[in-house]
Amino acid sequence: MSRRSGVLEFAVLGLLHDAPMHGYELRKRLNVLLGSFRAFSYGTLYPCLKSLVAQGFLVEDNPDTAYVPATALNGKRSKIVYRLSPEGKERFEELLADSGPDAWEDEHFGVHFAFFGQTDRAVRMRVLEGRRSRLEERLERMRSSIARTRERFDDYTLELQRHGLESVEREVRWLNELIETERANRTGRTVAPPGRAATPQSSDGRGDESGSPDPLRPPHDRPGRSV
Repeated sequence: MSRRSGVLEFAVLGLLHDAPMHGYELRKRLNVLLGSFRAFSYGTLYPCLKSLVAQGFLVEDNPDTAYVPATALNGKRSKIVYRLSPEGKERFEELLADSGPDAWEDEHFGVHFAFFGQTDRAVRMRVLEGRRSRLEERLERMRSSIARTRERFDDYTLELQRHGLESVEREVRWLNELIETERANRTGRTVAPPGRAATPQSSDGRGDESGSPDPLRPPHDRPGRSV
């Protein structure tokens, strides 16, 4: 199985772990919750679903009619609802516990992070620290490349390289905040979540409801942040 199809498998199993849904709804959820999957088409998603059904990880249900097979009345296809089988739940738990190098890569990390709410804290820490280590290595390569090529490229090319460098630096800072928060939670200390420094209190004692950034979204995905 290719790395990209493996990421899609993980995402599909994770979303269906919450609730059964049909293919169109599932694709919308992938687009909304996992922005890196916007390029996935029906031609990519449905073969993945069929493969997961063939492996016994998913079960197909037809809620429109119990007796009409794939084709519904009036010549229209009925909506097939996909749900996890017991084997599918086990497979998702197995993928969820993976904290190896693949989990640190760009596409894999985004999917792992999307399901951090269901992930063991020790696994979260290993994934976050591994991702940070991977990006710090990338930063060193980028800085060395800029230093070597500074005299050979025009200002626009150099500006593009600096933009990429700053994007990686922002993610490293964000990861540092997340790791510190995880460590603080483990020791019982009180630390403001990443992206939410002191939250002002309103006159009735409630926190500010003006809409602060979601701390679980990477910096480049937050509103008002440039990519």
